[in-house]
Amino acid sequence: MINLVSFGWIVSILLLFLYSFTQIDLGLTLTRVSWWQGIQKNFQLIGYFNRPLSTGFYLGILLLLFVFYVLLLWLAKKDRLLPKNLWWLIGLTALVLLFSYPAFSHDIFNYIFDAKTVAFYHQNPYKVKPLDFPQDPMLGFMHWTHRPSIFPPFWIGLSIFPFVLGFGKFILQLFWFKAMMTVFYLGTIWLIDKILRVLNVKNPIFHLAFYALNPLILLESLVSGHYDGVMIFFALLFFYFLLKKNYFASFMSLLFSVGIKYSTVILLPAFILVIWQRVRKKKVDYQKLNIIVILLMYLAVFAISYYIGFQPWYLLWVLPFVALETGSRLLTRLTIIFSLGCLLRYAPFLYLGNWNPPVPTIKIWLTVGFFALGLIGGLIIKNEKKTVF
Repeated sequence: MINLVSFGWIVSILLLFLYSFTQIDLGLTLTRVSWWQGIQKNFQLIGYFNRPLSTGFYLGILLLLFVFYVLLLWLAKKDRLLPKNLWWLIGLTALVLLFSYPAFSHDIFNYIFDAKTVAFYHQNPYKVKPLDFPQDPMLGFMHWTHRPSIFPPFWIGLSIFPFVLGFGKFILQLFWFKAMMTVFYLGTIWLIDKILRVLNVKNPIFHLAFYALNPLILLESLVSGHYDGVMIFFALLFFYFLLKKNYFASFMSLLFSVGIKYSTVILLPAFILVIWQRVRKKKVDYQKLNIIVILLMYLAVFAISYYIGFQPWYLLWVLPFVALETGSRLLTRLTIIFSLGCLLRYAPFLYLGNWNPPVPTIKIWLTVGFFALGLIGGLIIKNEKKTVF
């Protein structure tokens, strides 16, 4: 069965890879190679001019991903998913989606332009905005061109490296940015594995698969390339060094994480708590500490959602720590169902082609509805002896 499920998973990933190209911005030409022009137009015809079909493809791919994701988790729970099989699936998934188009977000283009502002235009991205460079071809497909950068300085500094490696070619710059996100995705999985070993968790393969193959992680980290994945790598590194009692390295990792995105400053109380416990010469229960971290990260998600609205990639802040949680099946089920609900939020836009009403209302109902569904479903089967996981 493992071979059949693995085959189904890879087919689903390949379909996601192909579907991503239906969302290529109409103002963007990835390459001027002649044979590609016709292919790109055919993909765009589906994404922009046959929206019902495009939405149907998206929903079908999403269904396949979650079906095979749950089956792989079930196999992992039954100890039938071997480590080598999981790492093979992770590696192949990362390799395929590395070359996907950032279909569900334009943020990666802003990352590239901020790096371009520094490395090419030699300007301060906090004082100038993309519209100050009207001759730049990227303005034809970028969003948020009317404001200076909102990204922290450490992230902009880090983003200069993939920009420079592009040697002035946009397609190469996009590739290297996607490659960087892929490296941090794999690095996060590696850290989860190391933390699970330190915590001596039973059946670590299940917890690794729970994070690494979660469709929301794949769409938001590997396809769309949100830099939240880089932020969370350093947040996990902070937690790992706490476990190893290397408090200086832990604090520096947290500092780097905040330098990528300010949200993880909310983890500072967890660091202070550990230091306080060590000063009092009391043992730190790191499983309980992980629960505190999960609650803090959810608090950060709720706070930013209250002020500017919820986005699916905010779950990237929480999912790695949920993967480390061993004592709550309810949290596991809730997270899986909520992940599906978050990704369904893209469907109204894919169908209508805009974010105007009634799309915001539909998104809210999908978010609240699937959160409630996950909570109710988890509570109903909480006391059952035989469950999938």
